[in-house]
Amino acid sequence: MTSVKVFRTAAVLLFFGAMMPAYAQRGEERGKQEEKQARPQQEPQHAQPQQQHAQQSKPQQPQQRAERPKQPQPQQTRQQQPQQHAQQQQHAQQQQAQQPAQHQYQPPQRSQEQARSWQQQKGWAQKGAWQGHANFQQSRSQNWSSDHRDWAQRGGYGGFFIPQATFGLYFGSGHFFHLGGMPVMYMGYPRFSYRGVSFLLVPWPGDWPENWYSADDVYIDYDNGYYLYNRRFPQERLAITIVL
Repeated sequence: MTSVKVFRTAAVLLFFGAMMPAYAQRGEERGKQEEKQARPQQEPQHAQPQQQHAQQSKPQQPQQRAERPKQPQPQQTRQQQPQQHAQQQQHAQQQQAQQPAQHQYQPPQRSQEQARSWQQQKGWAQKGAWQGHANFQQSRSQNWSSDHRDWAQRGGYGGFFIPQATFGLYFGSGHFFHLGGMPVMYMGYPRFSYRGVSFLLVPWPGDWPENWYSADDVYIDYDNGYYLYNRRFPQERLAITIVL
């Protein structure tokens, strides 16, 4: 009996001794698997704070651009602005001075008999004004500043007046035209026609070209008397009178 018990005890010990390495190996393999399963869960948790930190530390460029204060203009630029404005005003005044003055056309009432009487007396040639000549070339003034007289210097315009409705349609600074042919002489002065109305020139400037009547744009305006303007020479206006 004793030998049988000893045999059984030895058999049990051998069995457990053989099983222990297998259990130990399975335990190690199970521990490795659990460690592998635990790593993917821990890594995202560790990476998430780094991403949040990177987002927080990244500068907000659009906001900085919006909050950037305006830089003050240099002192030299601020000084140039008033000078440029003054130059622009001076240029505008010079251009305005070159344009003939605009006047509202309100002719007085005058009968044809009164205008014809003034015409027969050569009322335009009063007070030392330009006298008549034989041909068109002699009617060219070589000293315009002394030979020219406006209607106030001639004692006023005493000729006939164009009706207001007709004047607005064909006369004024907005209605340029060419005389076309050379003016013909009448009573010692060059004569031309426009829109059915005949005019006398008394006289024309020497700095105008000889063919100005066919080459230059001209127009007729009123300023207490009629004047002929040349687009190329806006400061020189020729006193003209209507011929009945």
